[in-house]
Amino acid sequence: MKMVDCFPPVSELTNLNPEEIGPFLLEYLNMIDNDPARSTLNRYNFTLETNPELREYAQEQLYQVARVLTEAWVWLEKEGFLAPMPNQTGDFVFITRKGKKFKNSTNFDSYKYSTLFPVENLDPILAQKVKPLFSRGDYDTAIFQAYKEVEVRLRRAGKYGDEIIGVDLARKAFNPEDGPLTDKSRVKSERESLMHLFSGALGSFKNPGSHRDVDFENPAEVAEIILFANYLLRIIDSRLPEVSIESEQALGAFGY
Repeated sequence: MKMVDCFPPVSELTNLNPEEIGPFLLEYLNMIDNDPARSTLNRYNFTLETNPELREYAQEQLYQVARVLTEAWVWLEKEGFLAPMPNQTGDFVFITRKGKKFKNSTNFDSYKYSTLFPVENLDPILAQKVKPLFSRGDYDTAIFQAYKEVEVRLRRAGKYGDEIIGVDLARKAFNPEDGPLTDKSRVKSERESLMHLFSGALGSFKNPGSHRDVDFENPAEVAEIILFANYLLRIIDSRLPEVSIESEQALGAFGY
């Protein structure tokens, strides 16, 4: 296959961001890396006007295409998909073990959306348990584990036994009258709303995964659902300072 077979039309390519071009470029580089006749990967040589495949693909927009492909190449290096070739000078690179895992552009969806979870903003337990599942595309399990952690944290914060689970647990913990996590400084309607927020979240996202297979296919939607669990954990931690301390200790234990 040639470049013209691997990349979008030039009119589309020049309007894409580096992270959007990167999957197409990596797919092409993986392909030529397996061809002994074309296995030398060099950014300078790749974007030269004398590169016949580039000339065929870019036509009259050779310079513009070379620029956006260079941006994508540098992005691949920054993300660890390409690395400088040992014992070589100049722009020679090799495809890393990470880069070999993404042999086609469709495999990039999970990776692309996993960047929505910056570790510095993510609860350490979610960073340790959920982010790897999401990156592998195991969306159902990632959501279940995220809301299981919400339930576990609620039980520990409210000092409840294992016999109270899910929606009932949330309603007891945030009961507007006597729940250990309710904020009596708020008006009753707000305290009730927070109770409904937690019970609704566990009922919607944790309980279904406990009883049956749930198909989540949109990684952006899954990321939003997990980040909502992250927000719920922040609320729990803010109600009991000792829980926040445990989270900070866990963060250090996981090396973040």
